[in-house]
Amino acid sequence: MRKAFHEELDRVAETLVEMTHLAASAMNRATTALLDADIHLADSVIAADAEIDARRAELDLMSFDLLARQQPVATDLRVIVTSMRMSSDIERMGDLARHVAKVARLRYPESAVPAELRATILQMGQVAERIVEKAGSVIAARDVVAAQEIERDDDAMDDLHRELFSHVTDGTWTHGTEAAVDITLLGRYYERFADHAVSVAHRVIWLVTGEFDPRSEDSHEDAEDATHVVHPR
Repeated sequence: MRKAFHEELDRVAETLVEMTHLAASAMNRATTALLDADIHLADSVIAADAEIDARRAELDLMSFDLLARQQPVATDLRVIVTSMRMSSDIERMGDLARHVAKVARLRYPESAVPAELRATILQMGQVAERIVEKAGSVIAARDVVAAQEIERDDDAMDDLHRELFSHVTDGTWTHGTEAAVDITLLGRYYERFADHAVSVAHRVIWLVTGEFDPRSEDSHEDAEDATHVVHPR
């Protein structure tokens, strides 16, 4: 029975890793849809978010079942509870990729991104994809060192976010209010996507070491707020 229990715990971890791959793909495709004004790709990202939601629901059911049947304590209990929190973070990442795709769809057939900001948005998409893939590796290996590196990756995203925002506010903006709102929201979506990866990394560190960083809760709550921003229609 103990072997079967740990096999089920392994399946929980595998589901989390699968969710990170889905979130990485979603943000990669959403960024392409945004830059290329590809409405079909944007629609596919929006539709595919349901799969990430379904994986979270599947993981939560597995976790509740394990809690009910096995009544785990100590480390095993920490694994299950932490996995449920991480699934919430990754599901929110999928939501943020969907928001990016919705901006692409809203401005079709034009691109929502002015020419001079395309390189910055492309970099933000690349950092986002890299950081969530690293989060998946951290979950699979419970790698504390790699988890700590995710904060440095997040610093790169923060720098890009500041660069993006400076273009909108430096007094030379010529693209109007609508585009300024689009870019401001897009910057927030990418930044919060990375914040959720940091939250996942903090949870893995806590799982392995028992040391909890309260900032993981702060980034989670801030990012959760961001997923409920209503984009103008």
